Amino acid sequence: MSENSRALREVNVQRTESGKYVATSAASGASIEFGQGEGLLSPVELLLAAIAGCSSIDVDVATTRRSEPEKFDVQASGYKITEDGASRMDDIHLGFDLKFPDTEEGRKAASMVERIVKLSHDKYCTVSRTVELGASVVSEVVE
Repeated sequence: MSENSRALREVNVQRTESGKYVATSAASGASIEFGQGEGLLSPVELLLAAIAGCSSIDVDVATTRRSEPEKFDVQASGYKITEDGASRMDDIHLGFDLKFPDTEEGRKAASMVERIVKLSHDKYCTVSRTVELGASVVSEVVE
């Protein structure tokens, strides 16, 4: 029998000026500026960052129990496509470029990476699983 749980996550987005917005976590108060223009991540780039970040955390937590990485870079890419006037992302790809010290602990950490990346994709990363499986999205005007 599977165990189910449901926990609300919430962010608030506020316009700060034309083309600039701040998303703030209702739980932690942490925020990030995004939008359109120089020096800002777009919402699509934030989506890619969220997917890469989610799996990066999974891999980082598991491997650093053994060894600190010498290099930990993750590239997220995908194609923005338009079909019948509607846009979406497709063929999203994560590339993990990690290097660990040439020590017993470093080799143990390195040997875990492929398995943890797969587990993150298949089970643990809420963001990529939501994108792949889909989720209902309701937009409404609040008065």
